[in-house]
Amino acid sequence: MKIDIFDFDLPKELIADKPTCPRDASRLLDLSDENKITDRHFYDLPDLLQKGDVLVFNDTKVIPARLYGARGEALVEVTLYHPVDGICWWSFIKNSKRLHPNDTIRFYTSEISAEESDFTAVVLEKKEDDGVLISFNCAPEKLGKMLESYGFMPLPPYIKREKPQPGLWNKFNDKENYQTVYAKHEGAVAAPTAGLHFTPEILEKIRAKGVQEVFLTLHVGAGTFLPVKTEDTKDHKMHAEYGIITQDCVDIINQAKQEGRRVIAVGTTSLRLLESAADDKGVLHPFNGETDIFITPGYKFKIIDMIITNFHLPKSTLFMLICAIAGTERMKKAYAHAIQEHYRFYSYGDSSIIKCVNKI
Repeated sequence: MKIDIFDFDLPKELIADKPTCPRDASRLLDLSDENKITDRHFYDLPDLLQKGDVLVFNDTKVIPARLYGARGEALVEVTLYHPVDGICWWSFIKNSKRLHPNDTIRFYTSEISAEESDFTAVVLEKKEDDGVLISFNCAPEKLGKMLESYGFMPLPPYIKREKPQPGLWNKFNDKENYQTVYAKHEGAVAAPTAGLHFTPEILEKIRAKGVQEVFLTLHVGAGTFLPVKTEDTKDHKMHAEYGIITQDCVDIINQAKQEGRRVIAVGTTSLRLLESAADDKGVLHPFNGETDIFITPGYKFKIIDMIITNFHLPKSTLFMLICAIAGTERMKKAYAHAIQEHYRFYSYGDSSIIKCVNKI
């Protein structure tokens, strides 16, 4: 399938660089009826849900996985995206051409210079598609604390922030804003952004209505931001991400499906893990491992009835996924409407709720 099918023009001014405040005041494009497009706000979501619905959340927690470092006079920007073990990570590195195996990167902040830093990593390997494999100089149990001290939230590349200047980062409060209110299990290097709109108040209203909530964990990787560089979807390589679905989660979802109740994925990350763990008969199974599932139009969904999701990049794997859910023409018309109505796009942008029309 040609990538150009999923292209559209998006004015740069619609790319959100900070979230709406409060979170649930963001706009919500209602596509829950496959024949209508309705403009709402996220605080309207409880009115669109029914007693017995099951909302499936991704409770991964974003770690401060962006680091600024130096190799001699060469400055680099490191974004961790996939752990190999306790201290080795695959990473995407800006200015990586200056790096070679066995080079040492010294990480710095505004308060700690590279020369003074005791936090370093050694380059182990470089691959064109997979980036750079680095090994940190600390014990595995200390890496989390070092990342808290030296790292920044790994915002996607279309959200611009200055290099280490804590005053500017605190101004945007990304450490709080780029995290869901229900984040629990550390390991993601990108936020499950559909969940950023939920507030404790919205969650309470949903529970009061009789909606069930279940949590799975998919540690989102920075590979989710990578552009598709091939001309055809069959040639694109997805980066693997680690996920867990417990037996309790499985039992709730399978029972809901048996009883004809709706299963609604909060975000593409929840959806991809659900589909990875489902069999061809639409039965969900426990999952503990990696998935690199790539969903494009023609796919028949096994678990979900609807999805809550933000607005995605042109020609991205995520836009392809929602085109698979509701149809490419339907989603192109919906996105044209969103652009005309000045919805805010991408990670800090507005939301949508979409009915799945392509199911087994």
